Amino acid sequence: MTLNWTCNAFSSLTPESLYAIMQLRNEVFVVEQQCVYQDADDKDAVSWHLTGWDGNKLVAYARIIPPGISFETSSIGRVVTSPAYRKTGAGRALMQRAIEFAFNQFNTSSICIGAQLYLLHFYQSLGFTPCSEEFLEDGIPHIEMLLHK
Repeated sequence: MTLNWTCNAFSSLTPESLYAIMQLRNEVFVVEQQCVYQDADDKDAVSWHLTGWDGNKLVAYARIIPPGISFETSSIGRVVTSPAYRKTGAGRALMQRAIEFAFNQFNTSSICIGAQLYLLHFYQSLGFTPCSEEFLEDGIPHIEMLLHK
């Protein structure tokens, strides 16, 4: 499977792309994970939006956030893969691209994430190391993790 990858500033997203992003985020984070939370958190407008498309179907998405917004360093969040495309490598490809973009775009030496705890080993396989105690965010166990360049 070959995905078409794009990375856009918020102001460059088409209405169709933005709708697909919000739809996928809601499908997984709100419906699948049964988590009622405020997804539109004022970070989207200052972030970059990495999308992986299979034709016109959004398969994978991550929000790449500049330093000083979520953490002191740059960060990657709202990482999501469509349920229909899990176990295809799309999530790993997404994170590899997001990491590369964050390091290049923000000229930063590290990236911090707030990872859902069940994905700890996935993020460790990409080089992230835990840097906090476990905590609950919106009722889901999380841990902060850091990746150094």
